[in-house]
Amino acid sequence: MSILPSGIHDFLGAAGWADADISPLTGDASFRRYFRVQRAGESAMLMYAPPPEDPREFLDVGRWLLDQGVRAPLIHAEDSAAGWVLIEDFGDARMRDWLDDNPQDEEPAYRAAIDALVALHGTPPGPFPPYDEATYLREARLFTEWYCPEVGLTVDANGFETAWRAVLEPLFASQTPGVTVLRDYHAENIMLLRPSDHAGDQGVIDFQDALVGHPAYDLVSLLQDARRDVSPELERKMLAHYRECTGCDEAFEADYARLGAQRNTKIVGIFARLNRRDEKPRYLGLIPRVWEALERDLAHPALAPVAQWFDANIPPDLRARRGAVDV
Repeated sequence: MSILPSGIHDFLGAAGWADADISPLTGDASFRRYFRVQRAGESAMLMYAPPPEDPREFLDVGRWLLDQGVRAPLIHAEDSAAGWVLIEDFGDARMRDWLDDNPQDEEPAYRAAIDALVALHGTPPGPFPPYDEATYLREARLFTEWYCPEVGLTVDANGFETAWRAVLEPLFASQTPGVTVLRDYHAENIMLLRPSDHAGDQGVIDFQDALVGHPAYDLVSLLQDARRDVSPELERKMLAHYRECTGCDEAFEADYARLGAQRNTKIVGIFARLNRRDEKPRYLGLIPRVWEALERDLAHPALAPVAQWFDANIPPDLRARRGAVDV
């Protein structure tokens, strides 16, 4: 039986949920904890994010998204200093799980998720920090800081950063003034609120790290998903749908490849860190899927400097699907 955090009953009582049943839920890669609370036919979600976690960013971004018409969870009660937030319950139908059981809904579900991004990108960017060069580079360095040591590689770290600076530089003209980037917009963070309705009514969760950046980033999160196979054919179709809706030109596809490579490089590093530092080895099994997407991105001419670095520093057997999990 899971031990409930101290203070949970006091918070729920103050929020008017004193007699609710409390059911712990499986957590994610963070140290936040989640509970479903139920009473008399009502249900809500309780998030516990005690220090050093801070739920204020979740609250600020969530309220901003709601103001823009984005279907984020309604906030019922909060005690941000203690880490408690009570929010609307979106149910259990994650897009990823629903599509596992209902593959015929894949295209309409992804099309609806793209349409939601089109709508978000049509609004002015939110009051969030910029996705600047320093942030892109810090994220990419997770690969050399965590993955490379785990597989016993000594690599050219200075050359890695120089290559990334050259590849990323053309992005910045295209992300001014920028759009709100949710950063983890993928099938495990999209909830299907009426799943039987062709997966069209969707809500978003896990958006607290929002920045202002390039419109291609959340497309990459969705279409090069680390946790679910998205076929190259569906990826191309949905990318074409986004371009048709927004009128963006051919240069957008080069930026998509740049951000795909940056994000996938980062994720390989994060998954190695989750294994080593946080003792969460289950993420290692996701690395091969990320490598496959990364290799497709590196094949784009816009990635030439970074692709050359990978060719010089990462042996082919560590980039193959099987070798990618030997961490």
